[in-house]
Amino acid sequence: MLTQRRQLYTTVFSQSFSPCGRFVAVCDNFGRITIFSLAASLSADAKEDSRKPVFTFQAHNGPVYTLSSTERFLISAGTGDIKAWSWADILKKSPKVQWSLSHPFNHSFDNPETNSIVITKDGTLCSGCGDNNVYLWDLQTGTCTNTLKGHTDYIHALTLRGNDQQVVSAGEDGSVRIWDLRDSREAAHILEPYKHDVCARPDQGRWIGCVAVDRKIMSAGSSPCVNHWSINGELRSQVPCTPPCLYSLSINTNSASYKVLSAAGSSSKVDIFTNFGYKAFSMLVC
Repeated sequence: MLTQRRQLYTTVFSQSFSPCGRFVAVCDNFGRITIFSLAASLSADAKEDSRKPVFTFQAHNGPVYTLSSTERFLISAGTGDIKAWSWADILKKSPKVQWSLSHPFNHSFDNPETNSIVITKDGTLCSGCGDNNVYLWDLQTGTCTNTLKGHTDYIHALTLRGNDQQVVSAGEDGSVRIWDLRDSREAAHILEPYKHDVCARPDQGRWIGCVAVDRKIMSAGSSPCVNHWSINGELRSQVPCTPPCLYSLSINTNSASYKVLSAAGSSSKVDIFTNFGYKAFSMLVC
């Protein structure tokens, strides 16, 4: 009964694929991380049990808002410290915190949340937080090397561009800021879509909830579908999905054999799309 009740109130905020591409981790509002096997779920003889969680563990005391992976670690963040878990330990079902990072937050804030993390190829972790700042960390030493200031409201999303030489941040203030990590004293470029009539949404506010710089244009949000767009702004298709609201879209690029689109949000079900044009099946966070 408790499990069923919790499923009704589960929200999945983020996802991350394992380095081998055979597994996907999802995090939720109860502080849990759940691991699913894509290899088992996509096999020719997959059964209902094949799509059940391989393992679930309590990672944080509060909601987990973001996940990211390196070759060795699954990194999680929400309220409190950023934590790193060994993928090897997770797959043995014995996860332990390998290391953690504590933000140098201003004391006027009550422990702001971390909403997004990205990791460069050279080992710099960028964290976008509820105190309006982006923090840069050297993962070799565990030290915070810089703080990118400029947003006037909290950070929703981060992404990398320019061969990991730039980090792009999107925030509640309606701006997108592009930072050069080689000279990050201030944003190199600032985009403010709300100032343009074609992009303004006065009935919904200025906020920008996600940002991406790849070639595919997909969007999702307050309706139960994944939108596919052409570069000229034409809506090409809308693919129905299970969650009433979507918070996370992720494509598995770590394995050609298990390249799927995964969609999650205000539901205990994570939808898997094998050709991006239709939902193949759902996996249930228990």
